[in-house]
Amino acid sequence: MNESNDKATFATVNPATLARGTSYPEHSVQDAARAVARAAEAQKHWRRTSFDERTRLMRSAAAVLKARRDELAALMTNEMGKTLTDGRAEIDKCASACEHFAAHAAGYLARQSVAIEGAKAFVTYNPLGVVLAVMPWNFPFWQVFRFAAPALMAGNGGVLKHASNVPGCALAIESVFREAGIPEGLFATVLVRSPARCSRA
Repeated sequence: MNESNDKATFATVNPATLARGTSYPEHSVQDAARAVARAAEAQKHWRRTSFDERTRLMRSAAAVLKARRDELAALMTNEMGKTLTDGRAEIDKCASACEHFAAHAAGYLARQSVAIEGAKAFVTYNPLGVVLAVMPWNFPFWQVFRFAAPALMAGNGGVLKHASNVPGCALAIESVFREAGIPEGLFATVLVRSPARCSRA
C-alpha cells in the first residue's frame, strides 16, 4: 500500500525493553477501500487459475517463509515479545500450512456426487470473493496463514486488518505473498484503527 495518511502512524514498542521501534504510516479509510477494490478485481482473475498454478505459488510462499525465517522471527520478537525460538517455530508452522494446502486443496475442494433417488446431484465448492481477516497479535503470522493459505488455494482474495501492535508483521505477510508471485493486490494489508468505518462504494 503506497497511499497513506501522512499524519497518523502505527508506532511499535518492544514489550521487553519498552524501546520505540519502527513507525508505519496509517492507511486512510479511502486507502483501505481501494485495497479492497483491487483485491476484488484481482480475485476475478485468480478464481479462474488452475490448482496447478495456485499450488506452485503457494509452495513458493512456503519457500519464502523458510528463507526469511530468522528475519520474521526477529520481527515478532521486536513487536510483540515472542522469543526467537518460538518465532522460528511459528514461521515453520506457517510454511507447513502453505505446503499442506498446496498439496491437498484440490482434493478438499473436489466436486462430490450425492446419491439422490431419481436425480443427479453433487456438492461443489466455488470461490466466494475477498475475505476480510481481522487478526489478533499473539500469533501474528500463524493466525493469518491458517486463513490465507486455504482461502487463496480456494480461489479467494484476502484483506488483512491486523492488531495495531504488529504492523510490521502485517506488512511482512503481504510481502511474503508478493515475493512468492501471488498476483499483486490479491492479498493486501491495511493499517487502520479498529474504530475505522468504510462505507461500500
